[in-house]
Amino acid sequence: MFIRDAKRTAKRFEKPPHTSRQKATHENKLWTGKTKTKCTFTGSPHRLILSATIMAYYYYQARKLHTLYCLLLFSSLPCFIPSMASPLPYNTKPSTPLISFLERLQSTALQTLGPKDFDPKLYVDLPLKYDLPVVESAFAKLPRSANGTVPVEDLDLFIERYLGRAGSDMVLHEPSDFVAEPDGFLPKVENSKVRTWALEVHSLWKNLSREVADAVRERPGLHTLLPLPGPVVVPGSRFREVYYWDSYWVIRGLLASKMYETAKAIVNNLISLIDVYGFVLNGSRAYYSNRSQPPLLSAMVFEIFSRTGDLDFIKKCLPSLLKEHHFWNSGIHKLTIQDSQGKKHSLSRYYAMWNKPRPESATMDKESASKLRRISAKESFYRELASAAESGWDFSSRWMRDSSDLTTLVTTSVVPVDLNAYILKMELDIAFFARITGDHSTADKFSVASQARRAAMDSIFWNNKMGQWFDYWLTDNSICEEVHMWESNNQNKKMFASNFVPVWIRPYSTDGGIVKKVIKSLRRSGLLYPAGIATSLSKTGQQWDFPNGWAPLIHMIVEGLAKSGIKEGRSMGEDIAVRWIRTNYAAYKKTGAMHEKYDVEACGEFGGGGEYVPQK
Repeated sequence: MFIRDAKRTAKRFEKPPHTSRQKATHENKLWTGKTKTKCTFTGSPHRLILSATIMAYYYYQARKLHTLYCLLLFSSLPCFIPSMASPLPYNTKPSTPLISFLERLQSTALQTLGPKDFDPKLYVDLPLKYDLPVVESAFAKLPRSANGTVPVEDLDLFIERYLGRAGSDMVLHEPSDFVAEPDGFLPKVENSKVRTWALEVHSLWKNLSREVADAVRERPGLHTLLPLPGPVVVPGSRFREVYYWDSYWVIRGLLASKMYETAKAIVNNLISLIDVYGFVLNGSRAYYSNRSQPPLLSAMVFEIFSRTGDLDFIKKCLPSLLKEHHFWNSGIHKLTIQDSQGKKHSLSRYYAMWNKPRPESATMDKESASKLRRISAKESFYRELASAAESGWDFSSRWMRDSSDLTTLVTTSVVPVDLNAYILKMELDIAFFARITGDHSTADKFSVASQARRAAMDSIFWNNKMGQWFDYWLTDNSICEEVHMWESNNQNKKMFASNFVPVWIRPYSTDGGIVKKVIKSLRRSGLLYPAGIATSLSKTGQQWDFPNGWAPLIHMIVEGLAKSGIKEGRSMGEDIAVRWIRTNYAAYKKTGAMHEKYDVEACGEFGGGGEYVPQK
């Protein structure tokens, strides 16, 4: 039956208890190459790093394909709170009659089944078998107790009769550019075990490729899934749709597999969202239209062009990239900070266009907000939750005034280092694309914009004494100011992996003086562990905190160090990457799967925490 099957599925993703957990001693310095955890490869680690590029997409099986792209790295070596009753500047419709009904179903299911193993996202992903009024009428007739619960058998029967299976709105797709072992596939991989692993990862493209079912296009009102025009690659497990920033690492993996047309299709899907909504949504569900995610579309386009040289593809993508740049540099996302020298800088922040519970997590959000008495406080909290989800870091002490209290989220008051690094790359990419397509006016405009962004990052985020970039926090007194006055003590000097993400961007990775400071700072940061880079040093139980390590962050830092041209930087990057590959490989041999996050304290252990069961 539906309910029991859902619970059994959730249990399969639970982390098994440790019987002999191998804990490694944390060294607050660059490792010497030895570790107390037994996690080894045979063969040359350097060659393993050089060969690892394909692994990225295997991670996508789990939730986010980011994890294993890190393995691959070296193969290519304002004060405006909008009323939600007011018209929004973009085509956002995160709440519809269908979504409102599915939220009521979600709430009833929680009351009936209880919180154990309960996944609220499951219920807003269910397609209807009949028109909404018919389904709502049947739902209203279900027998209920005084506290609103429905007998499990009746709820189970209702769902089976009136709703389809979650995930049935997509069907398997056979990618035309997939071959079992592409010509020239990872030529530097000589270790037979690693090559076998790589080919197993590569084979997963067929399992994860989907296309939107005809029923979604024929009757879109019965589905929360958006009818994307082309084939997609899904993360798997509870994530049954496309996600924005995940797609960057999916594409890196596809390019390693020489699946260029599939990679282009993913970009075309994201562009279709810009055409409809004015920006790339967090994911391809109607309930995600209240927010975006880290803007890496230009980086995807750049990687595809680097492999294919397809100039027509660039010409097609450029107008959409201009629209996305406007989205992140206008309205509620844009703010101005005046530095200590009196110069004004424009920067960007995460700011979801929403002040209600996130539909995919509505029951959790309402529970978290229950301690807040005022409606305005709840609405503000809901906005901060959605904005943190827009950051991709949902959730982390990085956005919290009190790391033990989720209701102290202040995401919209944080000017993030990494977001502005991504937009700097976007501006550099657009300038490049415009130049090669003959649009010199746009190229000049974005060249100037990138220089201004670099100056802003140097002035507002960079801390020369500590050798890293720090998020800048807006104070309560300055929230409503049109121009925020920079103060040094508003830099958040806590350690997060995001403090080092800008080294991934060319202006910084090629600046020898900056890279040397970053190397020294990273070495003494406390973030380096035997199995990777910790996301933070705060053990809060949130998934984007200690002891979890995430592939996107590790990849960007390692690739930046590797491309720096500084021997010490390359050596450090290779060492981090080898350790990350080892823990991925060890966990794979132990569990038969890749995981979205890993415990950096111990080799071969996957991570935990957060609001859902760890995905694989």
